[in-house]
Amino acid sequence: MRTTLPLLLAGLLVCGQAAAHGLWTEQRRGNHEVVYGHGAEDSAFKAQKISGAWAYDAGGKMIPVSVQRLDDHARLQPLRAPAVLAVALDNGAWSQTPDKQWVNQGRNQVPNSTHSLHTYKYSLAIHQGGAKLPDLSKLRMAIVPQSDPLAVGPGKPLRVRVLVDGKPLQGVKLIGDYRGMPDEVSATSDAEGYATLTVRNAGLNIIAASAYVPVKGDADIDELGFFSSLTFVGSEHHE
Repeated sequence: MRTTLPLLLAGLLVCGQAAAHGLWTEQRRGNHEVVYGHGAEDSAFKAQKISGAWAYDAGGKMIPVSVQRLDDHARLQPLRAPAVLAVALDNGAWSQTPDKQWVNQGRNQVPNSTHSLHTYKYSLAIHQGGAKLPDLSKLRMAIVPQSDPLAVGPGKPLRVRVLVDGKPLQGVKLIGDYRGMPDEVSATSDAEGYATLTVRNAGLNIIAASAYVPVKGDADIDELGFFSSLTFVGSEHHE
């Protein structure tokens, strides 16, 4: 865990439709909705791109969860209320043409591509205080809280660790309020992948980051693009 992963670019860099959108989950009308967007923007997406979903109880035991694939988005349906919920989206290969347009295909299908990458997006949501974090190896990029984020409170510091394929990643720029201020960097990960951010909201907090890792020997793409979010409510709601 002491070896940081080399990367071509780290941070929330915009590559058109290839990387401009993030992924997170929200509870809406009693449902766990998967949101694909940037800041306040909530975009339609192809639900078949959801490549995995996982739910866990407070002790880290897996809860069965299904994915309802709707016309313009996806909804997660755990068997019972989860303490932790995670989801992955495979956004496929993207290629930029000489006129700076992005196409959702790799270089094999866009031979005049000036740059090609394959993007993946992940989200980790913590719904219950004191929940034990499960094995997160299914999330190729994860923002892992180092303490219970629900117990921190708005205005207080939260330490996190950024991992890609289980290894700490240095130089990743973290967005502390992805919905409210999606382009404002709040912290940068150190040599061991750690960073400290301030919990911004009493309501839903969405901490986000992106990283780009070069790929060698692949005729279809130049790099992998990862996005990951960590979501939690900053202050317990009382009726």
